[in-house]
Amino acid sequence: MASFGGLISQILHLLLMLATAPVLVGVVRWLKARLVGRRGPHPLQPWRDTLKLLRKRPVLAEGASPVSEVAPYAALGATFLAAALVPSFAQGMTLAPYADLLLIGGLLALARVALALNGHDAGTAFGGLGAAREMTFAVFAEPVLLVCVMVFAVLAGGSNLDAIASVFREGALGLRISLLFAALALLAVALAENARVPVDNPATHLELTMVHEAMLLEASGRHLALWEMQAALKLALWFALLSAIFLPYGTAPARSGPLLWAMGLVAWVLKMGLLAVALAVFESAIAKMRVFRVPEFLGGALLLAMLAAALIFVSTGLA
Repeated sequence: MASFGGLISQILHLLLMLATAPVLVGVVRWLKARLVGRRGPHPLQPWRDTLKLLRKRPVLAEGASPVSEVAPYAALGATFLAAALVPSFAQGMTLAPYADLLLIGGLLALARVALALNGHDAGTAFGGLGAAREMTFAVFAEPVLLVCVMVFAVLAGGSNLDAIASVFREGALGLRISLLFAALALLAVALAENARVPVDNPATHLELTMVHEAMLLEASGRHLALWEMQAALKLALWFALLSAIFLPYGTAPARSGPLLWAMGLVAWVLKMGLLAVALAVFESAIAKMRVFRVPEFLGGALLLAMLAAALIFVSTGLA
């Protein structure tokens, strides 16, 4: 019965992530527009755009190879699998034993490589420039994630996301300054991974400063729809990841029933809405930084992660 409930919750989780990812992007855009006094697009507009693009045949660049055809499917598949491992409204899903933070980070890295290859494949200057900048950011972002995983593993006794969320929800660790540093570091990585302000601006197409958009200039039709869905799913994944680690309250425990699932779903929607509001307010109040300042931004995140790790080792007597 428990395995059947885990399978049902896993299927519902996958459907929930796919359905809400574009809506989450639309909500953030609508909130940002309202904060600056504009009416803004409808929150369901990303879904409408995706469905419209799915009906169109992609047009490939003259010098494009099969990489341009495979890359969007590979990136979306890796991101979808990573999203399947991050719990939303319930724990104890079928894939929970495999929800290792290192595996999730590896799948996100695979999606990033596919995006960078897509930018290089067409042979355009902007695509190569955007891919080079994306991989440069990854050099700083991935070590931050690895150090934070080490901090969580020391505190929770493992890197499994379900186990970490359970330990943090029970409150046995208390308040730790190292967790605050790790949270700030992961927030910075989340902004960089999703091409958000101040690292990048997904709403503009400035040729000299764009990163993510530069790698998708040659994408069109169905391929562009897949890339847009992948970006939306990655944003929802990071929101769910931050909620599972730092806001685990209200999530239905393993082997629970539909009633607790419904309560967990309400709590999850509230947490995702809170993070969406925070992101909209943050991006409306801050300007995009210059590209050469991004390594400094992510370097500060790495410093925070290293401080978190140092404090953990000192407090546990492992140093």
